[in-house]
Amino acid sequence: MTDFSSRLIVWQKQHGRHDLPWQNTTDPYAIWVSEIMLQQTQVTAVIGYYSKFMQRFPTIAALADATQDEVLQHWSGLGYYSRARNLHNAAQTIMDEHGGVFPQDFATIQALPGIGRSTAAAIASFAFNQVQTILDGNVKRVLARHFAVEGWPGTPKIEKELWSLAESLLPKTEMVAYTQGLMDLGATLCSRSRPQCLNCPLLASCQAYRQQRVNQLPTPKPRKATPEKHTIMLILLQGDSVMLEKRPPSGIWGGLWSFPELEQGSDYTDIVQQRFGMSVCPQKALPELSHAFTHFKLHITPQPLQVNGPLAKTGEPGQVWLSIADALGAAIPTPVRKILQTLLIEGT
Repeated sequence: MTDFSSRLIVWQKQHGRHDLPWQNTTDPYAIWVSEIMLQQTQVTAVIGYYSKFMQRFPTIAALADATQDEVLQHWSGLGYYSRARNLHNAAQTIMDEHGGVFPQDFATIQALPGIGRSTAAAIASFAFNQVQTILDGNVKRVLARHFAVEGWPGTPKIEKELWSLAESLLPKTEMVAYTQGLMDLGATLCSRSRPQCLNCPLLASCQAYRQQRVNQLPTPKPRKATPEKHTIMLILLQGDSVMLEKRPPSGIWGGLWSFPELEQGSDYTDIVQQRFGMSVCPQKALPELSHAFTHFKLHITPQPLQVNGPLAKTGEPGQVWLSIADALGAAIPTPVRKILQTLLIEGT
C-alpha cells in the first residue's frame, strides 16, 4: 500500500462522509443509481432526487418495467437527461441479458449503457470490493494538484497520464475506504475553489501546495466564447390548460415534455394555424429566460397564446393538454418548469 493510499484511508475512516443515503450498502443497484446521479451533479442536489427515485423504483426490475416517460418524470430538474434514458435502457438490458442480476464482471459492467470506466470502477469497488481505478472530476483535481500535473485534464494525453497515476496508487485492500476517500477529499477539502489545504491528509507530499500553485492546478480548460442561441416557446393556453409536446428521444431534453418552439422572427400565429389548426390571440410575452447548457447558452422568449379556435390536432401522438398544476408534475425541463410556475403565480 502506498503512503498516499494509506493516509487517505485513515483520513476517510475518521473524517470522510459516512451517512449519505447510498452508503453503507453493497447493493450494486443502489450504488449504480447514485453514481449515475452524481455525474456532473453535486451531492446536495442529488440527495432528494435519489430518495424519491429509489422509493418509486426500488429494484432493477421496477426500473426496467417503468415507461421512459415515468423515469424522466422522476429525473425532471436534475438535468443531463441522457443519464436517465441510459439508466432505464441498462436496467432493461440487465433484465433481458443477465437475468435481472447486476453483473460483477468489470468489462460487462462497463458495457452497460451510460456506464464509463470510472463509474464502472466505483460500482465494482463499492459493491464487489474489486480493486479498480476511479477517475472522476474530483479525483482528477486531487491528482493534478498532488503530483503537479500540467495541462488540462480533458485532453487525451493528460487524461492518460492521470489514469496511469491513479492505477499506481491503488491499495490491495480497503478499496471501499480508499475509493470513497478520493471522492470525499475532492468534494470537501480539495475543492475547486477555496480548498482547505491545512486540513488535508496529503498536505506533506502535495506538490501544488509546496509550489504555491494550488489555485493554478489543475490547468483550466482553454476558454472559448460560449455560443448563444435564441428560441420562442409557444405557451398555448385554453382555460387553465397548456399544451405540451414530447421532444425527440435524443438531443437536448430528449424524451421530455416541453412547449412548441419557433425561431425568433417567425410569424407564430400563422404557424400555429398550420401546425395545430388553432386560431390564437397573442398575449404579452413573459420575461426572457436564459438557461446554460454544457456547450451553449439558450435564451428563451415565452410567448403566451390564447387559443380561440378548435383544437383540431390535439389528439396527435406526442401532444397533450394538461392543467398547469398537472404539467408541473410531468417530465419537463427546468426552464419549462419555471415558465409554468410563473403562469401559476400570475393566474394566466
